Amino acid sequence: MKFGVIVFPGSNCDRDMYHALRDDLQHEVVMLWHKDKDLSMFDKNDCIVLPGGFSYGDYLRCGALARFSPMMEQVINFANNGGKVLGVCNGFQILCESGLLPGVLLQNDHQKFACKNVFIKSEVAGNIVSDTTKNQVLQIPIAHGEGRYHADAATLQQLKDNNQIIFRYCNQNGEIHLDANPNGAIDNIAGICNASKNIFGMMPHPERACSKELNNIDGRAILNAFTGVI
Repeated sequence: MKFGVIVFPGSNCDRDMYHALRDDLQHEVVMLWHKDKDLSMFDKNDCIVLPGGFSYGDYLRCGALARFSPMMEQVINFANNGGKVLGVCNGFQILCESGLLPGVLLQNDHQKFACKNVFIKSEVAGNIVSDTTKNQVLQIPIAHGEGRYHADAATLQQLKDNNQIIFRYCNQNGEIHLDANPNGAIDNIAGICNASKNIFGMMPHPERACSKELNNIDGRAILNAFTGVI
């Protein structure tokens, strides 16, 4: 399989993702410019990645303009046909803006940019990410100013009923607690997937936790989940 990493104007984690996937995990990676419209080289076994950054300078709302990039029309078609899609940080915001994932990312409750290591874990099963990480407590960096996930009560209940909450913020002991929540996200949500379990969005950056030189490879399990490698 191969990964396609989309580059928007303002993306700043596209190369981080490229090197994590290619150099650390030894996967084939194709860089995709946001104005292109061709995903014919990818099939359902492949994965399209929307990386972190500040697409279009985060004007209007984070991800609101990137949602209209020509490549996003192809990503929506790819996802609706069962292709795997991963959005990280700004990529998660773009997926919510495009309607591929429910909810919205709001300004952090403390109104400050958050840049630090956090702990997350999955408590569900039945999707490729949770089935790979298997309830492990993972240390993954965050870097966002608008990472507070929010959804209305009905949507939140649907996420719970369908096991779509893939990651929650926790402490290093795996306890889901408000003190471990870095941005005020509802129900400590750090990442979700769609009902069909092929579209994933998360605020923490797994690509920044793949290098032995950084003494943290917890992100490898998340990215390898899309390949079937454990």
